[in-house]
Amino acid sequence: MIKQILGRLPRKPSKSSENNEAGGNPATNASPAAMASPSNPSNNLRGNGGNFRASNVTTASRGSNAGPTLSNSLAGSRSNHGKKPNSIVPNANNNTTFGSSAYEALPGFRDVPSSEKQNLFIRKLNMCYVVFDFSDPAKNAKEKDVKRQTLLELVDYVTSASGRFTEVLMQEITKMVAINLFRTFPSSNHEGKVPDAYDGEEEEPTMDPAWPHLQIVYEFLLRFIASTETDAKLAKRYIDHSFVLRLLDLFDSEDPREREYLKTVLHRIYGKFMVHRPFIRKAINNIFYRFIFETEKHNGIAELLEILGSIINGFALPLKEEHKLFLVRALIPLHKPKCVSMYHQQLSYCITQFVEKDTKLADTVIRGLLKYWPITNSSKEVMFLGELEEVLEATQSAEFQRCMVPLFRQIGRCLNSSHFQVAERALFLWNNDHILSLITQNRRVILPIIFPSLERNTRNHWNQAVQSLTLNVRKIFTDVDYELFEECLLKFQEDEVKEKEMHEKRESAWKRLEDVAASKAVSNEAVLVSRFMSSVSMPTAASPRTAVGG
Repeated sequence: MIKQILGRLPRKPSKSSENNEAGGNPATNASPAAMASPSNPSNNLRGNGGNFRASNVTTASRGSNAGPTLSNSLAGSRSNHGKKPNSIVPNANNNTTFGSSAYEALPGFRDVPSSEKQNLFIRKLNMCYVVFDFSDPAKNAKEKDVKRQTLLELVDYVTSASGRFTEVLMQEITKMVAINLFRTFPSSNHEGKVPDAYDGEEEEPTMDPAWPHLQIVYEFLLRFIASTETDAKLAKRYIDHSFVLRLLDLFDSEDPREREYLKTVLHRIYGKFMVHRPFIRKAINNIFYRFIFETEKHNGIAELLEILGSIINGFALPLKEEHKLFLVRALIPLHKPKCVSMYHQQLSYCITQFVEKDTKLADTVIRGLLKYWPITNSSKEVMFLGELEEVLEATQSAEFQRCMVPLFRQIGRCLNSSHFQVAERALFLWNNDHILSLITQNRRVILPIIFPSLERNTRNHWNQAVQSLTLNVRKIFTDVDYELFEECLLKFQEDEVKEKEMHEKRESAWKRLEDVAASKAVSNEAVLVSRFMSSVSMPTAASPRTAVGG
């Protein structure tokens, strides 16, 4: 009877059971890391991704589709401690309404002894497993503020850590980050449109209403990765390939603030976890391939290229074949999409880095640019000319000679462009001392190619500035090699005479055909032209473009 009465009384939970409920392991928690007292949550959080004050972080609405989609390898049961986790199950209370006492703030780290700080840290992480619905700003307003303050305390705790993070803490940290960050984006504004109609520059970026929470989570992850107390050998079991892939998926976010944080986080991961570097490069390659050859729609290409610019800058010499293939198969084809203007600055920097690392790649790069050279897009053509100047500035004479003939045929077409900015930008190449030196050394090949374009500009171009720049270029050639200039001028004049004669012959042939047709056109029946007249018109068949013009 007494045992039955005692059995109904509530029992006080032991420390070990309390630890297990919080996701801890008694065996690993026996010697918790010593942590310093956190700073005031209202202090500035200064991270590479942005600055903010806790007092300025406000609660806003968030789309209902912003719930977490979790990786299967981020966390597992506590019985598997010390092994790679298998799965994460989202908190069942996500996006639910809480009672007045269901989601209350836990004590601060200053209010507990040092021996309890690690357990309190895990409990606070568990609190942050809940992802709120931000579609209604007034919904769970108190709970949202509690979570925001808790996240700020976690950031301070990680920043002031003075002992190594245990494997248990790493597992809990990555689990909390995954639940809050890894999510499926709502349908983009440009989804369903054909690539021709998509212009990311004209569309307003979508700001995630949950950013006040997301920003603190990103700051928390950034501080954790950058911390000297984070052992990369242990952390790589939780910040693994699956984690990195889900992080890369977030680069398609329409919120530029999120992409800026992601850029900093991924760069830190690349720097800290050397074992992940080849995988990260390959994963970025796959994003580029899908963007170039399938969708031509992605919000984070510029940020990914910015990361790659820093990575390429650190490549050791001689360059590996893998890196050269990346240049040929991914970077050069990135010139193809119509929205290249959104990321061209970062792309041009990456291309130039390769040429500066290995000047023998200049020929490959220049021929790649010529392959994707725009025909009807003048603004894109101006960008290509700017990038071409940067590449040529790093090009040596031997590589220049390999590609100068097709290159200056294209430059000659640009010189005669009716769009004055294209012609002007092409003429500006002669203002670069290094490029001018390369042209001067190879003038006997280059001048005959571009001389007709220069002469036509001088006579017929509608823009006065283009005419003036053309005269300056002509003067450069006359000063360097007057005899060559005169030879080219004489050849141009001879070609003009021949062209005029051919034009007169074509006009005469067509006139005879018209006369024969008119003399025999007594009805609507077809007229059979004699063999003599057909032979007269034969020379024009070899030049259909000129015949149409006649």
